[in-house]
Amino acid sequence: MKIDKEIPRIWTKDFVIIIIANFFIFTSFQMTLPTLPLYVQEITASDTWVGLIVGVFTFSALLIRPFGGHILDKSGRAPVFLTGLLILVVSLYSLAASTTILILVIVRVVQGLGWGLSNTASGTIASDLVPRERRGEGLGYFGLSGNLALAVGPALGLFLVNHIRFSSLFLICGSLTLIALLLALTIKYKKVEPETKMSQENKVVEKSRMQVVEKRALPASTLLFFITFTFGGIATFLPAYSFEQGFPSYAIQLYFVIYAVSLVTTRLFAGRIFDRRGLAIVFIPGTILIIIGLVLLALLKSQAFLYFGAMFYGLGFGTIQPALQASAINTTPPEKRGMANATFFSSFDLGVGLGAMTFGLVSQYIDYASIYWISATSASLALVLYFILRMSNKFAS
Repeated sequence: MKIDKEIPRIWTKDFVIIIIANFFIFTSFQMTLPTLPLYVQEITASDTWVGLIVGVFTFSALLIRPFGGHILDKSGRAPVFLTGLLILVVSLYSLAASTTILILVIVRVVQGLGWGLSNTASGTIASDLVPRERRGEGLGYFGLSGNLALAVGPALGLFLVNHIRFSSLFLICGSLTLIALLLALTIKYKKVEPETKMSQENKVVEKSRMQVVEKRALPASTLLFFITFTFGGIATFLPAYSFEQGFPSYAIQLYFVIYAVSLVTTRLFAGRIFDRRGLAIVFIPGTILIIIGLVLLALLKSQAFLYFGAMFYGLGFGTIQPALQASAINTTPPEKRGMANATFFSSFDLGVGLGAMTFGLVSQYIDYASIYWISATSASLALVLYFILRMSNKFAS
């Protein structure tokens, strides 16, 4: 008769607030994802600059994450989250006044700092608020907010730039992030685990050098890198690729909607499967689905290839991401949860950033289709690496 009390509770007021705040953060981010490259092309016609603008953002976020993770574990969640959101708000409003490449690069560097801090903190806060026994499920629900934003953001951003100026679009994005900041002020943040739980030797090491990565989170994070490397090509060049194929403007909007719906679908059950049966049962089929989705983009013969590519890629990524994040956190002690999330999302940033910059450079010498063949190879390497790590006992399943 006490069965209900034995089931750890996920849905609390603070968990709902962090999900809603995350939705506004990601909606703002996703609105700029397909539109900023178009803005860059309006300033300069070079695809190399497109890759650079995406790359400096992700590398800026990458560099700040270790510091953010360190502060999260030492000083608490609120300072990092609120500071990151404030920087994001200011930088998004500043995009409206970025009329040259130099100014745009500077603003994107600052924006990356805000994104790195706020994104690392939000993932850590969500990890704090869900019980370990249901972490895969809980983080899956948390990820739904980002997925729903993906369904709304890109399509909304592309729709708006056809009716308003880019500067007005960036002001809207800044206002959405401001709403997230106001919501974040109402959250009751959990206290940081006391340092007395760490050994004296670990304290000496931590005082002598600041930790850059959480080693126990590296296996899952490395797999994520090879997966998100593929997204660099999708985020940066898929709009131009679809236009080159002669597809109507709504086709790329529909791609992101189908992709997001597929992500949402998997979030409803993939995390729960991970909690009960382990990583293998979700990572292997999820990666295969991603490879299929990328091959369809490489073979882009019609709009049907585009839409099925979106579906398979979305199903695969939606299955993999929360499971890898839960795996990274579950192998890390509570007092290192901030660094685990920093390591995990740094791999995310590094993958997207290197993908965008690499494809931006090689796009001068190869066609768009080749970008997605290379991306499919990267996803295949992730699958091979998983089996190597599993044989090395880095993963239990």
